[in-house]
Amino acid sequence: MRKYDIAHTLAKAIFGIATVFKPTKVFGRENIPEGPALICANHVYNSDPFYILTAFPRKERVWIMAKEEISHWPVVGSVLNWFGFLIWVKRGKADVGAVKAALKALKGGEKLLIFPEGTRNDEIGDGKTGAAMMAIRARVPILPVYISSERGLFTPARVCIGEAYLPFTEDRKATSEDYQAATDVMMEKIKALGREALP
Repeated sequence: MRKYDIAHTLAKAIFGIATVFKPTKVFGRENIPEGPALICANHVYNSDPFYILTAFPRKERVWIMAKEEISHWPVVGSVLNWFGFLIWVKRGKADVGAVKAALKALKGGEKLLIFPEGTRNDEIGDGKTGAAMMAIRARVPILPVYISSERGLFTPARVCIGEAYLPFTEDRKATSEDYQAATDVMMEKIKALGREALP
């Protein structure tokens, strides 16, 4: 077993125990496709990636794109660096290295989690075109996911997994307008999952 597999299993186990105290309800697991996919979700808290990670079956290996600042946090940063399945992104500039690593994971048949808004928001905001661009370039489906902002001991976090879809199917090179249109569709799908998840 590779270090990645060990770290992935360990992370799911640790956070799985944590969700006993902060439970999670998962909807739409049947929508998770075989093979590579770009998982695109809204972003409310720093813990969101691990709620989403544990929503996927144990056999699924998911890479996570996260802001590089977290890697410098005491203890937490060291643990996450050891896990090895996070791709750190330097915010505020075009991080070519992070994009290359993400595309390599997708083209290698892996799943990758990204938060297209680029930052945390209580309400779903506008998405940046980077996520759609990577899905289109790697020719993989986007898997929209909504995670609720309400969570606690008596209010389980709701992770809603939508249907995977190809964001661009035309037989030509995508343009910046195509990336924007694909981003708008993606964000609307995430918002629609949020509306469906309302109690």
